[in-house]
Amino acid sequence: MQNKRERVPVNNKGIQNSILRFLYQTKPGSFLLKALVNPYVSEAAGYFMDSHFSVPLIKPFIKYNHINMEEFEKCRYQSFNEFFTRKIKRGSRKFSTKDNDLCSPCDAKLSVYKIEDDSSFMVKGTYYTMQSLTKSHKLAQYYKGGTLCIFRLSVDDYHRYAYIDAGKQKKNHKIPGVLHTVNPIACGRYPVYKENSREFSILYSKNFGKVLMMEVGAMLVGRICNYNEETHAVRGQEKGKFEYGGSTIILAFAKGRVLIDKEIINNSRYGYETLVKMGNIIGKKAGSRPDTGN
Repeated sequence: MQNKRERVPVNNKGIQNSILRFLYQTKPGSFLLKALVNPYVSEAAGYFMDSHFSVPLIKPFIKYNHINMEEFEKCRYQSFNEFFTRKIKRGSRKFSTKDNDLCSPCDAKLSVYKIEDDSSFMVKGTYYTMQSLTKSHKLAQYYKGGTLCIFRLSVDDYHRYAYIDAGKQKKNHKIPGVLHTVNPIACGRYPVYKENSREFSILYSKNFGKVLMMEVGAMLVGRICNYNEETHAVRGQEKGKFEYGGSTIILAFAKGRVLIDKEIINNSRYGYETLVKMGNIIGKKAGSRPDTGN
């Protein structure tokens, strides 16, 4: 019998909205915003996180976020980003070798939704439809009636992610982030529009059909580091990593391709995210027999 899955209430406010309140509703925030929207400042923040000068941030970060470093390979980190993208010990995140098993691509808090014409999904503080998420009417129509899995990574999670199945990965499509161009938080000062930077590709998988795989970076400072443009992927193979900033992985499955675990579906229905680790079984290939454990 499977143990009951751990769950947490969905936090629709999120850290990004707290940041936006500060940036748009306070005088110091307005001053800071002018600097942050400058791409050179964001780039400079990235360079700092890559530099040896960021090393003093590591120990306080570990303590504040209660990170168990025993899980990870021992290393003398040369920058904060090197620590943030630390590797888990070999063998700690195993994928099922059974074709029918659908495994989580990462450590995260998982929500699952059915994709309909009028569906909208909260991703990092912004509501998207399938079309606005992908910037593609064709993809939105293809995945209509299917399943959307949103894996929300927080700063204490393992920030590497893997392929869920063997198959042919097509090229990456990059969608730049937008800040400033209508978020209710900013009303009263000037209109704001925000979207996070994201990158997606299609995996023609062996067992789950045409799977849309998307990575969403953090506002302003998050960096998505995918290793491959086009490749023949292997189940459990590392696909990429996120550098500093909260992050999200999204998987979209066509109608009739997957059966997500009922407990995960119920958790999502009642406003809870389900805690998962990379390699955890979260569902089955549609049409397959459930594993009875016998």
